[in-house]
Amino acid sequence: MPNSKRKSRHRRKVGQETGRHELVSRSLQSAQHCMEDQDFGTAYAHYLLVLNLAPELKNDVKETFQFALFKWAEELDSLARIQDLFGCYEHALELFPNDEIICNSMGEHLFRMGFRDEAAAYFHKAVKLNPDFPDAKENFYRVANWVVERWHFVMLNDFNRNLLYQKAVQKAVHSGFRSVLDIGTGTGILSMFAKKAGASSVYACELSKTMYELACEVLTANGLNGEIKLLHMKSLDIEELKSLAIRKPSKIHVPVIESGILDAIVVWFTLQLDDEHTLSTSPRDDTCWEQAVYPVQGLIDYSVKCGDSVTMEVSCQDFYLRIQKICLVTSDYGMDVEKNLREKNSEAELCSALASLQTASTLESAWQECMLESTEIALLNNLSYHECFKAAMSKVLSSLSLSEQFPSMDVDSQNDEMNLGKVKTKGQNKKTLDPLYVLDVSEGFSVLPVIAGKFGAVKAYSSVEKEQHQVALNLISEANRFPKETLEFWINHVQDDNVVLQRPRSDRSWSIIILDVIETSGLIQQDVMEKAAISRNQFQEEIKSTINFTYVHMQVFASLWRQDIPTACQDVWNACGIKVPVRVFLDLSTLPYMPLSKSVELLRVDLMNPYLNSPSREVKVTICKSGQVTGIPFWYHLCLDEDNVLDTSSESSHWKQAAVVLDKPIQVQAGDELVLSIQYHNSNISITVK
Repeated sequence: MPNSKRKSRHRRKVGQETGRHELVSRSLQSAQHCMEDQDFGTAYAHYLLVLNLAPELKNDVKETFQFALFKWAEELDSLARIQDLFGCYEHALELFPNDEIICNSMGEHLFRMGFRDEAAAYFHKAVKLNPDFPDAKENFYRVANWVVERWHFVMLNDFNRNLLYQKAVQKAVHSGFRSVLDIGTGTGILSMFAKKAGASSVYACELSKTMYELACEVLTANGLNGEIKLLHMKSLDIEELKSLAIRKPSKIHVPVIESGILDAIVVWFTLQLDDEHTLSTSPRDDTCWEQAVYPVQGLIDYSVKCGDSVTMEVSCQDFYLRIQKICLVTSDYGMDVEKNLREKNSEAELCSALASLQTASTLESAWQECMLESTEIALLNNLSYHECFKAAMSKVLSSLSLSEQFPSMDVDSQNDEMNLGKVKTKGQNKKTLDPLYVLDVSEGFSVLPVIAGKFGAVKAYSSVEKEQHQVALNLISEANRFPKETLEFWINHVQDDNVVLQRPRSDRSWSIIILDVIETSGLIQQDVMEKAAISRNQFQEEIKSTINFTYVHMQVFASLWRQDIPTACQDVWNACGIKVPVRVFLDLSTLPYMPLSKSVELLRVDLMNPYLNSPSREVKVTICKSGQVTGIPFWYHLCLDEDNVLDTSSESSHWKQAAVVLDKPIQVQAGDELVLSIQYHNSNISITVK
């Protein structure tokens, strides 16, 4: 009997194993057929079954499984099935927990959806798994520059601010205040001031996970990790602050001292650190702080003159400073007359130049509001940008209206904006042509379609996705009295980027494709470069691009950091323990640095033929002033055509600059020559000094 039982169990085991092999074999065949049919979701499910039943096949099916995963994730993303997308990645990472490619792809999806802290963690893991994986390194460098808010770098270079804080903290601690709470510690610099001044107990509170981890790194680098208690929590959860965050409304009067138009109310602060030390965020002071802007809407008359006054109600509610019920008091006809707001006026919410700006506009049809970031407001006010693109587009559209449609006709060139859609032949009256089709493939907020719309008979297609950006462009179009059919949001009709580049009508091609490839941060946008390449390959000679080349310029600089600021400030760049070589969102006009060389050209990037761009080259730089080289900033000259060039280093530009910061400073003398090795990969620029 025992032998028969063993034989029976053996037969069952053999049968189960045979069944498993058959199921694995059938699933592999089904997965391969699904891949051929581009049914990636079903293929992914089959591979998942195979890997769970036969883990020994991991190495054999790894690459095809990854491909199915990535393609299926793209489909889920386009269908907004976000939970399913991340569920697929979680299953994949259970099977391949140490796969840097899957970790990197997971991080890319998280970053696109705004989960920057989480994305940084996955990019960080991918780099740890494979330090030579270029995509993961470049992704981590970019996200690290985002998660460490850019205003930290400006603040840490504000010598006057830091010195005054240090003196005030020292004075308070020396006078007997030995227990310190640092709310929103950021990099931890104020906590370190307090501890080094002799405080017995220092608590530092920080909500951001990335900044909390960064503060831990900084404290460790300065030997204070055991001396300061870091709290990863929201400061408002501490009961004793809440009473300070509420202020009942009070009415204030501001006299008008000059005639003009009332557009907005600008607010800044005077911070009384103690009876001796004061800080002001006034625009007249040299400070790292910017100001808050409260737009004024809904007045019957916005004109003001000397002698008038503006009244407003100021309060602090829900931890925000609010200004509302704005009125004008004028002394016309010998008596005070109050000009109230219209009923539909919404309260002017706090608009931080470091966060976002709320504007509102009264239209005849409806009341609309839009939210724009400070960099987007700067773009709207960059007049040289508008004029340069306008001139370049005018040349292309004018030539197209003649050569492509009516080669024998003349164009009245006195006003290109008004006459692009009208031509005349000898002995004939002016005739209105079909519109020229313009597609903007820029990422994020772009005003290029609106600029194109100024040329009359133009149908402009915008690729902006965010609702607030579409609202803003519609408001601008209506303010310029464009016909409603002038601007269309092409992204609303399609999901696939390849489809975005297809023709708006089967019988017409795009007249031009326009694009802005430079991020506000100072880097090149890879997605836009890829779209430019696709459009070039897809339409060949039919397409004319507004931008031809980008020249990348650089300058060797010294002493980015003030030497008398604690070393913690210098360690702020090392986010999450990995050195980030490229810094973005730098404003070279405000940083305390000294140029050690003249500007030189790093490389030329052909935007319409990116695959022809050289991946590497060497550049020789002659040092013209002795000093210590700490970094290499770079910026761009965008050549729209032979006559129109934009410089992203201009002080009036909305663009910021980027820089490569060296691991170790290099001492140089005037007349020395440095050899720089330039690497260009996926629109990322890396520079090493030989």
